Amino acid sequence: MVVEDHHIVRQGLIALLNTVPDMTVVAESADGREAIDLFRRHQPDVTLMDLRLPTMGGVEAVTQIRKEFPAARIIVLTTFDGDEDIYRALQAGARAYLLKGMFGEELMDAIRAVYAGKSRIPPQVAERLAERMGGPALTAREQEVLELIVAGKSNKEIGTSLNISEATVKTHVNNILSKLGVTDRTQAATTAIQRGIVHFQ
Repeated sequence: MVVEDHHIVRQGLIALLNTVPDMTVVAESADGREAIDLFRRHQPDVTLMDLRLPTMGGVEAVTQIRKEFPAARIIVLTTFDGDEDIYRALQAGARAYLLKGMFGEELMDAIRAVYAGKSRIPPQVAERLAERMGGPALTAREQEVLELIVAGKSNKEIGTSLNISEATVKTHVNNILSKLGVTDRTQAATTAIQRGIVHFQ
């Protein structure tokens, strides 16, 4: 099954896969919620899943599918190589994380490997993941504060929004800067977007 919201990319993938003698595309979807329904109906051997999807993101869709079908073999295929994106997708149960810039041959190899029960993480993705594993994780509250920093809110606005004092916001901001290894809010926002910790809409 191919889950990809960009029509041309999806059709290209399907056309490519259908040229391979031992592969058949049994279902296609442009959004996460529909992908879950289609998975229930077709139970494909391998699913290619994009991360950015309408109605429900790829990570949520992977989580839901794996909850119902623990043996589901899912490959995340995306343009995003932020370490947080990779970490979340693999935590959700994806067996492989591939970047869209790779060659068709690599994709076929990965599909066959995942079908055989193996995982497939390209070296540059593994490197990003190792960086993520090494760093301290943000708490749920720090994550909320960081999202509001990215949205351009001041400490006062963040405090009002989360019903906490400005002093508490400052403490959270300092913890975030320290955990992200940056010196100011602008760097924190940039790093958060680059690493996929916060997704800028």
